Amino acid sequence: MRVLLQPAYVLHTRPYRDSSLLVELFGAEHGRVSLLAKGVRSRRGGPSRGGAALWQPFVPLLCSWSGRSSLRTATGCEPRSSALALRGRRIFCGLYVNELMNRLMHHDDPHPRLFYFYEQTLSQLCGVEDFEPVLRQFEFRLLEELGYGFELSVDGLSGGPVEASRQYLFHHEHGLIQAADRVAGGATFQGEDLLKLGDGVFDTSSRHCAKRLMRAALAGRLGEKPLKSRELFGAGGGNG
Repeated sequence: MRVLLQPAYVLHTRPYRDSSLLVELFGAEHGRVSLLAKGVRSRRGGPSRGGAALWQPFVPLLCSWSGRSSLRTATGCEPRSSALALRGRRIFCGLYVNELMNRLMHHDDPHPRLFYFYEQTLSQLCGVEDFEPVLRQFEFRLLEELGYGFELSVDGLSGGPVEASRQYLFHHEHGLIQAADRVAGGATFQGEDLLKLGDGVFDTSSRHCAKRLMRAALAGRLGEKPLKSRELFGAGGGNG
């Protein structure tokens, strides 16, 4: 199978042998794809022979590849436009988004709507000071697109509406369910905050709720292995 000039972004790379790269790519029509980019790295500090600078995160690319195995061979790569200008803590945000996708997405599972939203998220991160709402919205949309989504305004067990005065728990199968009175408050989410989030309102209490809720929702999908980007974000003084 040959794929030509697919709009794509690099999610992650690692060196392979003397001069090649193993690349995790997110393509607009093919989803997550593993590629071998041969001969693109410099040998022992010499000049790069194959344009390794292109195989970087946050660069809109047009990529070509061939092969039918789980590891395809890159046959071409060119910029689609200039690299997105993520600076400072926004770089950690972008790395966090990439790591989530690399960890949660299955190979060869197309998600064209997620590709559009991913591009939109990176563009928003370039231009906002308050990036927490952008990250929370991306996390929610990612879970939704991968089939793990849940309603913020509906009790996933009873089917009734979330009530502002009630406390709710997150359940990985049912979503948000009403909590029993004996449940500790730190493990629950206030209905009022959930309804605010459903309306896109990020005030002090609802953004704290969103952060805890998304961590709970992601934890069951990510497993025990910690996110490296979250550790980097914390070391850099961020709030991801």
